[in-house]
Amino acid sequence: MPTGALPARAPRPDEEDGAAPLAPRARLLPALAAVYRAQLSRARVSRIPLLFVATFQSIGIMILMRGVVDGGSEARAVVAGSAVLVVAFVALNLLAQYFGQLRAGGGLDHYATLPVPPAAVVLGAAGAYASFTVPGTVVTAVAGSVLFGLPLGNLWILAAVVPLAGAALAGLGAALGLLAPRQELATLLGQLGMSAALLLGVLPAERLPGVVGYARDLLPSTYGVEALARTFDPHPDWAAVALDLAVCGAVGVVSLAVATWAYRRAAVR
Repeated sequence: MPTGALPARAPRPDEEDGAAPLAPRARLLPALAAVYRAQLSRARVSRIPLLFVATFQSIGIMILMRGVVDGGSEARAVVAGSAVLVVAFVALNLLAQYFGQLRAGGGLDHYATLPVPPAAVVLGAAGAYASFTVPGTVVTAVAGSVLFGLPLGNLWILAAVVPLAGAALAGLGAALGLLAPRQELATLLGQLGMSAALLLGVLPAERLPGVVGYARDLLPSTYGVEALARTFDPHPDWAAVALDLAVCGAVGVVSLAVATWAYRRAAVR
């Protein structure tokens, strides 16, 4: 051009309506790690008193049962059930309350605006709450073993029981909190789930009525309790332990998938 001016550039379609291109969605693993760290920091600050409550509650139950149960398979069931009860208190009860509060307070809208996959939100929160139960579960298992005279050598199995039972119970707790129409109902469902873990997990299976025994088989934490209880035997059946852990892991995958679906359903409403 004679004036040396540059020719005008035709505007792109996204510039005509004033919209800037959106950033790409975050990948699952980095987003999962970010949500996990954030939730773990939040839980460490606000949930430590409740972890003490869960631990003392389980130890108190074992002390009460010590006057009724002398030893044998019943003692193994009491100790294993009390240890997993700490996981149920935090991963099921508190997570149901958290997601119920998050939904009622509009917190899901905040997560929905972020380029984070829904699975990362559910898995990150569930993993953080399950990890938060590790100290209380270990303390309860050691205290119960000493109280009932059980061997301590196989407590390393907690490294598998806690994440698998925690995943199953955390997925169930997240699903209850996200599917409950009201926050109060989510709190109620979380309390009922923890009560079921208490009654069906701590009490020896042979002392439960037949119908209640079937309900015990449907509880996700039952298989974690059974796996831990078997390791207190003088000669554990490791094939049965592995089977119980496999069932617990499969239930965890299903419950977390349901929780992810419930999160998608709640986030678009």
